[in-house]
Amino acid sequence: MHAFGPWMIAGWILAASGALHLLVQLGAPMPWEGPVSWRKPILFGFSSALTAWSLGWVLARVKPRRADQALAWVGATALVFEVALISIQAWRGVASHFNHSTTLDDSIQWAMTVLIFIVSLAVADLTWRCLAGFNDWPDMRDAARWGMVLLAVSCVAGWIVSLAGEWRLSRGLSPSQWGQAGVPKFPHGAAMHALQALPIIAWMLNQAGLGVAARRKAVFAMGVMSLAWLGYATAQTLAGLGRVEPGLPGLILLALGAMGAGAAAFRRG
Repeated sequence: MHAFGPWMIAGWILAASGALHLLVQLGAPMPWEGPVSWRKPILFGFSSALTAWSLGWVLARVKPRRADQALAWVGATALVFEVALISIQAWRGVASHFNHSTTLDDSIQWAMTVLIFIVSLAVADLTWRCLAGFNDWPDMRDAARWGMVLLAVSCVAGWIVSLAGEWRLSRGLSPSQWGQAGVPKFPHGAAMHALQALPIIAWMLNQAGLGVAARRKAVFAMGVMSLAWLGYATAQTLAGLGRVEPGLPGLILLALGAMGAGAAAFRRG
């Protein structure tokens, strides 16, 4: 088996989990929002599947190391078990995050923390290796590097969300809200899937017959916009605003991102 095989296997397991819980939602629906719903097993299943497949794709294109397969098994297994614990909590009818109600819930919370820490280390390692060298077309290399950096930033944002949530919970406040209506998980999710979007854009532009230079400009422009979207999500959350509530700092960041992306797309050379 290739070194990236564990990530691919994990992706199929996670996608199957997401599909299974989607069928459960259709047959025995629960409210989509709220701490207890089928939404989390569905979204975590599909989102983690995409992440696992993408990490396998990156691993196949960086400079190989002897321990790659063993480390891939550790990271992929940790991701599968983390999503499995989220699913178990949904089946138990209790919240999966910020839940210290019983000894079992507290143990599951700590287990998920350890598992996601392992996955975060795997992401950090692959990000560094991707920046050091990536064996593909220059535009695809750019897309992978943007995507991995943004995924690493997403992991950091996730840890900040977790720490801030526990702090708010200890003071009797809602861990899933910041200020009046801010959504702490918004920045965490905003940067997560650039690793899929940017390589797909690069591939589509290649299929359309654009040259390497034009594809690199387009990837850079979309990377800038992804960064601006992350800035918007962060500004909205810190201002205590919902995802689509009008907020001047967030809108300014989006406008600057759009101008930067436009300048990158149409620059000469």
